[in-house]
Amino acid sequence: MEAVDNALPAIQIRELRKVYGSKAAVDGLNLEVPRGSFFGFLGPNGAGKTTTIKMLMGLTPPTSGEISMLGIPLSEAAPEQMNAIRASTGLVPDESLLFDHLTGFEFIEFVGRMYKLPRELARERARELLALFELDGQPRKLIAEYSKGMRKRCAMAAALIHRPQLFLMDEPFEGVDAVGARLMKDILLDQVRQGATIFLTSHVLEVVERLCERVAIIAEGKVVMETNMADLRGSSQSLEDAFVRVVGADRQTETLDWLS
Repeated sequence: MEAVDNALPAIQIRELRKVYGSKAAVDGLNLEVPRGSFFGFLGPNGAGKTTTIKMLMGLTPPTSGEISMLGIPLSEAAPEQMNAIRASTGLVPDESLLFDHLTGFEFIEFVGRMYKLPRELARERARELLALFELDGQPRKLIAEYSKGMRKRCAMAAALIHRPQLFLMDEPFEGVDAVGARLMKDILLDQVRQGATIFLTSHVLEVVERLCERVAIIAEGKVVMETNMADLRGSSQSLEDAFVRVVGADRQTETLDWLS
């Protein structure tokens, strides 16, 4: 298997477009995610975040433009290069695409085997991850019986099993309680300290502000702002203030007479 190039950015996107009928969900997107960073990808509902993530995951082909992941252009990648990218990437999709009729342990072990881990190693890591994410209390419980927060923790555990270099995470904290979210944040920050790259979408701006080093905000499929969080903090402006201003929602809130 061909090794990825560690000298290049984790993700490079150039003039990326995805058109459905006459509507461009992503419209000329340009983005670069540095290696070893915690990168927040933000936008209002319908801005194109999930469509972009699906193109990065290979679930949706772009209409035009170029994506490079871990130094490899996807449009030119040979099969062995695509295998190298997949082996180096961990996915936490928004829809929590898990197998409902497996237990958490069975699913995490299965993902490990998909990444070609030896059976005993996959089982050992699955047990350890299940305990780490506090999902081992009811080992025979099927994923179909999991709460949304438990499903998110299970998805993140599965994304970690092969120790990827790059994480693509679409709303990973949605439905997760405060204790579970704190655990997940600590694990992700530790991964970044060890050199991993995390590309995160979230509607919870306080989480992004606390975790991410750099953020990009998109609206109508285009980047409308990109900044380092350190620079934003230095301007005495919150991420929420910047978000509301650039997506065009910085207007006086209207009220109803009967609510006043």
